[in-house]
Amino acid sequence: MTERQKLILASLIEQYAEVASPVGSSLLAKLFHVSSATIRAEMSELERLGFITQPHTSAGRIPTDKGYRFYVNGLTEEQETSTERRAERVLAARVTSGGQPERTIRNAVDTLVELTHNLGLATIGNQLYISGLGNLFGQPEFGQAAQVQQVARLLDNLEPWLREAAPNEPLSVYIGSENPIGRSAGVSLIISRFRSPFSDHSYIGTLGPTRQSYRNGIQLVRRAGQTLEEVLYS
Repeated sequence: MTERQKLILASLIEQYAEVASPVGSSLLAKLFHVSSATIRAEMSELERLGFITQPHTSAGRIPTDKGYRFYVNGLTEEQETSTERRAERVLAARVTSGGQPERTIRNAVDTLVELTHNLGLATIGNQLYISGLGNLFGQPEFGQAAQVQQVARLLDNLEPWLREAAPNEPLSVYIGSENPIGRSAGVSLIISRFRSPFSDHSYIGTLGPTRQSYRNGIQLVRRAGQTLEEVLYS
């Protein structure tokens, strides 16, 4: 993939997260100051490579799970914006003032819900605390009952899966079909492992549609896990 194609893919993903509709060549042409024909040629190549697709008869394109994975793998902490840093400070302040460990973890989840507009979750002992269901099911992707059932199945099985699989990375991102359960639910799970008085393998994270701001979500979930461990063991 060329550097321009990488930039076009990133822009398409970020625009799609914002507008929730397929992204056309004319919009990207304005962003890159090139002709629509040039963008169409690049998008055709990205589609051939499997990073984007054309849904139904729309003229626009949307990312595939493969496209999202390529984008996520290229994100770095150095790319943080001032808005994202302010959000991290808000998160840290609320976690620090949480009080008892259970309340502290719940505060962190509730703050993630507010800042990411996704569903937030955390393990507290053998229980899974969930907040923000309305955020998740309010997204346009989940207008069909079959999609909602897939998400519900994932949530029902998430806590036992986390306990059995115990992902050992400090931060894990499962995009769309990568999810171990609910593969066709069209959601992405971002989770951070942290030590707590309840378990050395406690988890906090977010669940949202594959169409989301990964940079913001990843930074906030990573910070939530780090801050919880610092606060709970200070």
